Amino acid sequence: MRAVSGASLPIHPVPLHRAHGRSIMTLTTLAWLALAAYGAHILEEYTFDWRNWARAVMKLPVEWSDFYVTNALVVVLGAVQAELAATWPLAPLAYAALMIINAVFFHVLPFLRSGGRFSPGLATAVILFFPVAIAMWWRAWSDGALDGGTAVAAVLVGALLMAYPVVMLNLRSKPYFRQDRP
Repeated sequence: MRAVSGASLPIHPVPLHRAHGRSIMTLTTLAWLALAAYGAHILEEYTFDWRNWARAVMKLPVEWSDFYVTNALVVVLGAVQAELAATWPLAPLAYAALMIINAVFFHVLPFLRSGGRFSPGLATAVILFFPVAIAMWWRAWSDGALDGGTAVAAVLVGALLMAYPVVMLNLRSKPYFRQDRP
């Protein structure tokens, strides 16, 4: 038993991973938390004008409609991976990989490369994405659901999910893909 910063209330630490012999944070629970983290992340990006930041810093030809459609898909995929977590661990691990890739390559590294210019989404990427995604990988490993093949597949799927909208953004201006031509 310990006290909180001079307060007289006792704290009885209970590990988050075990309570009464059961796991509290199952892969499914963490998968739903990942979706909630993504929701908070999307709100941060929208609130602090990710579109203009992405245009200026990352040189992405992005519009708000692209942001909305892409993030709607991320939310749908988040619900799907949470529903599949108990039977197909690859789904939540790929979503966790997507979170880490997003955090590193679309927030942390651009923040560092731009000399500390704030990246909308950076706070939730660091505070929520890293801990939740790492916990998902740890839970899968602890449950015996993570092997080398699953890890590689999850990272590849996560990378493909992250790359897909970026590739499409860059392709749409090419003459072959333009729908406003005769």
